[in-house]
Amino acid sequence: MKLTNGILLIAFVMTGCATKDNTANIATSQPVLPISGTWKLISGTLIEKGDTTVTDYTKDISFIKIINKDHFAFLSHDTKSSSDSAKQFDAGGGPYTLKDSTYTEHLEYCQEREWEGHDFTFTVNIKNDTLTQSGIEKVPNTGTSRLNIERYVRLKN
Repeated sequence: MKLTNGILLIAFVMTGCATKDNTANIATSQPVLPISGTWKLISGTLIEKGDTTVTDYTKDISFIKIINKDHFAFLSHDTKSSSDSAKQFDAGGGPYTLKDSTYTEHLEYCQEREWEGHDFTFTVNIKNDTLTQSGIEKVPNTGTSRLNIERYVRLKN
């Protein structure tokens, strides 16, 4: 009987501690942005060396980004027919981190190999089914340093 009472007392104390810790974590944690999913790029704005280029991705280019709990991948192709398939297709991906609204991609794989191994940090905002990300893309060995602003819409199943 003493053994049973001892086990019950230990279980009661452990349950009380676990409940207290979980409640504290819930109260202090930030809401997580619902970033996981498949996103279709609608528009992209690049600002580099004073020049601004806006691309409408609803016309001749299709671009999607797939984000799961710890990795991202992007796929893009030209929707116009062309004999040079290399100019039509681009892809890349790797792990990412998300802290509050700071989303950082580590580009581990990329068709443009000189971009591999670089981190790209963006501020992300999700409103309804639209994700907007903006940040500096800097790849020193290519001379690239530009502000990239992209607007995506979540694809439904």
